[in-house]
Parts: sequence; C-alpha cells; structure tokens
Amino acid sequence: MSKEPNHRLAAVMAEAGASNKGLARRVRDVALMHGAHLGTTHIAVQRWLDGSGIQAATAAYVAEALSDKLGRTITPADIGFAGLNHPRRMPLSPGYAASLDEALAALDGLTQLRPGDEHPDGAAFMADSEVDSAVLSWMVSRPDGLTDVPGTRRVGMRDVMAIRTATAMFTRLDFLYGGGHGHTTLRHYFRHEVLPLLKASYSEKVGAALFAAAAEIAEVLGWTAYDIGDHALAHRYFISGLRLTQVIDDRLLGSTILANMSHQANYLGQTARAAQLARAALEGGRGQATPRANAIFAAHEARALSSAQDVAGASRAMNEAEQFFERAATAEDPEYLAYVDEAEIIGEFSHCFRDLKRPAESLRFAEQAVAQTDPQYARTLGFCRMVLAQGQYLNGDLESAVATATLAVDEGESLQSARFVRYIEDFQREISDCSSVPVVRAFEERVVIARAELEE
Repeated sequence: MSKEPNHRLAAVMAEAGASNKGLARRVRDVALMHGAHLGTTHIAVQRWLDGSGIQAATAAYVAEALSDKLGRTITPADIGFAGLNHPRRMPLSPGYAASLDEALAALDGLTQLRPGDEHPDGAAFMADSEVDSAVLSWMVSRPDGLTDVPGTRRVGMRDVMAIRTATAMFTRLDFLYGGGHGHTTLRHYFRHEVLPLLKASYSEKVGAALFAAAAEIAEVLGWTAYDIGDHALAHRYFISGLRLTQVIDDRLLGSTILANMSHQANYLGQTARAAQLARAALEGGRGQATPRANAIFAAHEARALSSAQDVAGASRAMNEAEQFFERAATAEDPEYLAYVDEAEIIGEFSHCFRDLKRPAESLRFAEQAVAQTDPQYARTLGFCRMVLAQGQYLNGDLESAVATATLAVDEGESLQSARFVRYIEDFQREISDCSSVPVVRAFEERVVIARAELEE
C-alpha cells in the first residue's frame, strides 16, 4: 500500500521556515531537554514528509520544536500525526503570590510552559489593575523571613555559588547570542536544579543568599522569554522573580525587575505603564539602590516618556540618569548591573532622541554608543548599530545607513532575538521607498540569506 505524503507537516515547516536539517536539530534539542536522546536526522524528517509513521513521543517533540519556532501551540494532529496526543498544557501562573508556598508553586507551573504555550500572541498580560496591585504589594511588603528548618537535603554555599555561576553563564549567552540560545535550557535548569533547593533545608545566611540567587536567575528567565517574543511568559517570570525578592527584602533586585518590566512595556507600546514602572523602580529602591542602578532606572523612564512624545519629561529623566551615572563609581554594585556602563546609558539616550524624532542627536549618541559598546554585549551593539543606521538615513545618508545596517546583520546573524529582528524589520520599512536603489536591494537579499543561515 503506497504512503500518502504528509502535506500538513510540510505546510507547517514551510510556515516556520524550517529545513529538514533545521527541524531535525530542533527535535534533538527538545528531546534532550526532556531527558531523551534521539538520533533524528534530516533523513528521518524526509521520511515523515513522505508519509512514514512516527512514535508518539517523537511526534510530541516535533510539535514542540515547531511550536517554539512559530511562537504558537502546534499539536501532533496539526502536523499530520492524528491520534497522537499532545502533552497537556499547564495554565499560566497567577499574579503576585500571597505566600512563599504559592510563589514556588507558581514558578513550578511556569517552568513547565514552553514559549508560545497558551497565549502565543502575548494577550494574556495581567490587567493594569493587577499590575498596580502587584507593584503596590511589593512596595509595602515586609520580608517573609527565613528560618533554619530541618530537612532531608541541606543546602550550602557551594549550591548557591553553582546557581550564580549558571546565572553568569546564561547571562553571557543572552548578551552574545540572544534569548533563544539559552531560554529552554535555563528553564530546565531552574526547574530541576534551583526550585528543589528553595524547598530544602538551609541556614538563615545560606537561605538569604539562595533566594537572592534564585530571584536573579528568575529575572534572567524573564528577560530571555522577553527577547524571544513570549511576552506573557516573560511578564509572569518577572512578577515571580519580584515576589522572590520580597522573601529577603532585596529592594535593589526587585527594583531592577520593575525596570525590566518597564523596558518590556515600552517595547510593546504601553508607554504609560512603562513610565509608572520605571518610577516605581526608582521609589522602591530608595535606601538600597546604587547610583548606577538609579541611572538605568531613570534611563528607562526617559525611554517611556520619549515614546510618549513627552519632550520635557524625557529631558528631565535623561538629565537625572546622567547625574546618577556620574556617581556610579561611588558605590559597589552587584554583578547583574555590570552591563550598565557609559555605553549603555549613551545607547539608551540614542533611542530616546530617535523616538523624539531628533535624528541629529540620535545619530551623535548612536555613533558614540557603537564606538564604546563592548563586543561581549553583541545584541546591544546590534541594537545600537540599527539605531545608528536609522539616524544616518533620516539625516539623508542612505548609503552609510545601509552599510551600517548590513554590518549589524552580518555581525548579528547568530542572534536568536525577536527584538533584533524587529529592529531590522523597522529599518526595512523605513527604507522601503528606496527599494529600487541597488544598495537597498542588496541589503534585502542579505537579510533573507542571514535568516536562512540562522535556521540551518
């Protein structure tokens, strides 16, 4: 009996832009995250396309790989494997947890979600009133406190240092290659290595260090989810990380998470929420926040106000950020603020002037940011180059703009970052009126090639 080609799988692969080799690699990676070792190759993918059968577990891994790629839930039935059940989806976590037990249960549920599960379009955000309630709850909260409870497993400082080492590694991956390179592995690590420690036994000293490390790695989980475009999931990781900072009254890290939420809200066009969250970061961190921290909090407020076209407010916030940063060397900062250097602040200002439609100033600050950004922050450098390209174009220099954007694409072709893709797409729209110009056509072709190479 002849086999029928699997047209459904072919259609979804085409939509995802996945080649046989690319899908095989993704399936192997997904299986590994579930503790399974598959030898899937492009030959196996071709057999499925030709109509061969498949094991139920493998079909689930294929569906998960395509779900992660497309940013929405794909079931085995969607790709021609009817009768093979897709794993049950866990609900998204609730808002700000009333107790530590509730917070840990929420995180346990979150780490069972893949990017794109439940609400792929990001529409499952908490309402403004719920966000206000969460921020207020954190602002007026008292620390839960830690006690030395006997248990079967004793957590020590070596365990905490292991978490901090992992956090540093995943943070570096995020800056160098984008959130897509580390999010899935980090989620697995948090679920199986970090969460069990939070439910174990520890001294008060170790517990304080443990919850600080756990809150920081939850914040990185949120950031990587944000970078790959799963905004609902990122939002809930941020809220959960914020709740963990309450346990030990870590107002600096809590404020940093609020600033990250401000950054995300501004990216999504929620300028009023973004400005309020940045102000909450400044107010909530009083007494613990360092000048360097306050500089980035004020810069995020400036970004939000610039998006809202509030020239006076944005100017004030930029001045405050500059004044805070001038005193950055007067205090010792946690490692997670190491990226907030002069280039970072200048880069934020270049975005502000771009959004305020002041291209000359945006161009000047973007040139400085590109020149000063450390290559270890490859994604940030890519962003700044794209802002520089926009500035060059708006100042009438199309050839330089396209050359800068091409360099950004070439240097950032390994970035798995939905945000970086958006910068490129925004620039493509800006220069669309010049599509007949040879350098623009060449740039468009280079973007197509770069995205295809990333899939391989």
